[in-house]
Amino acid sequence: MKKLTKLVCSVAFMALAASMFTSCGKKNQRVKVRWFVGLGAGSDEPTFAPQKAVVDKFNKSQDKIELVLEIVDNGQAFQTLATQISGGNAPDICGPVGIRGRDSFKGAWLDLEPLVKETNFDLSQFDPSMVEFYRDPDDGLIGLPFGIYPSYMYVNKEIFEEAGIPLPPKNYGEKYVDENGKEWTWDFDCVRRIGMKLTVDANGNDATDPQFDPENIVQWGFGIVWGDARGYGTLFEPGTFVGPGNKAQIPDAWLDAWKWTYDGMWKDHFIPNAPYGDSDILSAGSWGESGKIAMFQCHVWYSGYAKMDYQWDVYPMPSYKGKTTAKMHADTFEITKGSKHPKEAFEVLTYLVTTASDDLLKIYGGMPAITSKQDAFLDSFFKERYPHVTVNTKVIKDSVAYADNPNHESWMPSFQEASTCYTEFWTNLTNNPGLNVDEEAAQLKKNLDVIFAAATK
Repeated sequence: MKKLTKLVCSVAFMALAASMFTSCGKKNQRVKVRWFVGLGAGSDEPTFAPQKAVVDKFNKSQDKIELVLEIVDNGQAFQTLATQISGGNAPDICGPVGIRGRDSFKGAWLDLEPLVKETNFDLSQFDPSMVEFYRDPDDGLIGLPFGIYPSYMYVNKEIFEEAGIPLPPKNYGEKYVDENGKEWTWDFDCVRRIGMKLTVDANGNDATDPQFDPENIVQWGFGIVWGDARGYGTLFEPGTFVGPGNKAQIPDAWLDAWKWTYDGMWKDHFIPNAPYGDSDILSAGSWGESGKIAMFQCHVWYSGYAKMDYQWDVYPMPSYKGKTTAKMHADTFEITKGSKHPKEAFEVLTYLVTTASDDLLKIYGGMPAITSKQDAFLDSFFKERYPHVTVNTKVIKDSVAYADNPNHESWMPSFQEASTCYTEFWTNLTNNPGLNVDEEAAQLKKNLDVIFAAATK
């Protein structure tokens, strides 16, 4: 009896050992997929545990892939990733990352199109414009839509009401109807016309009045919150400083936008110049919080940042020569060309942008790129932050279709040096009256040409 017991125990032990060995073997056979976080959100301590929970959830959901999280501080992430890529030790997935971060590593990302076709991944769950947003003319489909930040016009309804001026149209494609019942195309000429009426000096004169004092403005008609040369240019049309053969160029629409803006600051005075824009009267650059600007362009993320205690709503972007652009910020995940396991990495990537998107967007913020999830997100987002206003969220969703492509944050040769160059140009324009914008733009092109040429030798 004792021998039988020992035999049964021995068999049971061997079965258990075999089971443990098989289990361990399976675990060891999992393909490791490295997820690099740090180029955008996700590198601050409060996000660590929630991101790890997403990883644990994925690893428990299947037994073929082991997802490994690598978080690097944003200050070191760009150099760390560059070192890993150049050393042949690239991670499999990087993200979340915006356009600027993505294009800082141009050429490093895998074209996902073959994997999309091979797996029959459903792209129809996204707005078609956002799928195209991630198609690079050189590298193909290098990302899938994830967290998006459309832009549109924020409008201080109290300023319009006080001035007795009708609000902008509620939907894209509609006309603006003025106080006399006349219809106007909702374009930037119309913005200028009503923007001047909504710009007021300390004596109550608007910018159309001969007595208007531009040295004592207390309220403005229009502006971009934290806008730069590329951002203001994109108001009129998507474009890029990079022309054929990596030669510098100034898009015609951008030059028109800069002239319109420069006159708006220094001649018509309905757009804040830099001295006004950085002052306390306009909340040191966060113009929407000041309550002193009637219309301003910014992204949905501004609603999560700003404190706007007045009555406001959102409206469509105006058009330029019949074309409308609503510049876009967006986060995604990329697969590196150096990934040793691209198919498994794609399985993880699709999990992150679909199944895990609700959890991740709670961590990072952002509007879901999956169209079926947008209404619930926007309703909750605005009710929680601004219970005193009713926001026309249809405009926010509709703005996605007008995303700028090429994007205003996209790649340039010698990215940082080129950014410094055009920033100096814009700083000059926003701080100094009496300049010739054509001449300044021509000099900018020359300067960028030198930078681009040096970078592409």
